[in-house]
Amino acid sequence: MYTLYIANRNYSSWSLRPWILLSELGIPFEEKLTPFQRGTSLNWTAFRNFSPTGKVPSLHDGDITVWDSLSIAEYVAERHPDAWPADPRARAWARSAAAEMHSGFEALRSHCPMNCGIRLQMNAMPAALSRDIARLQELWNEGFTQFGGPYLAGAAFTAVDAFYAPVVFRIQSYKLSVDAAAQAYVQRMLALPSMQRWYEAALKESWRDADHEEETLRQGTLLEDLRVA
Repeated sequence: MYTLYIANRNYSSWSLRPWILLSELGIPFEEKLTPFQRGTSLNWTAFRNFSPTGKVPSLHDGDITVWDSLSIAEYVAERHPDAWPADPRARAWARSAAAEMHSGFEALRSHCPMNCGIRLQMNAMPAALSRDIARLQELWNEGFTQFGGPYLAGAAFTAVDAFYAPVVFRIQSYKLSVDAAAQAYVQRMLALPSMQRWYEAALKESWRDADHEEETLRQGTLLEDLRVA
């Protein structure tokens, strides 16, 4: 059985990706969670116990260690082919879209860090963030149009949906405005049992990481905090 090392559900977008992929595909795995600690050096020391980069996520399969969410997705796909679409055209698009999320959307990441349990009104909409949201809608609608939905690359949930799962939580947390098709996808994703399990567990976490909290609150006015005290 796989062992997946993750950090706080409330904050760790990178951890969510392989977790939701394994969960939605029904692949058994053991989860091990190590909370973030104040300061990069402390995190690196704690996470180095299971990850060569000192970062999450990290997947262990016996004596094999796989790190980085994209590498984990590809490793899983080698053993579970339904991780990517079967159709070659859809698979190529899905891989490209996942890689774009993995390496791009910098403004969306920096202005809307993942924080599942809060609702926040943005102070402003920077031009770079507007461009990222426009590109996100363009990309999602391209997938729906080409492959028929209801997921990004067709009828089934695949790794490309896992890579955009953190964006779904960001849209909810920061009340980002997206078009009707994108909003319908957000609601569809939020309704997935595995997404609900992640979200409910995130709300129950009592840990607070000051760096993450400060980064979030710089972006706007906190309207609601749904997490346990």
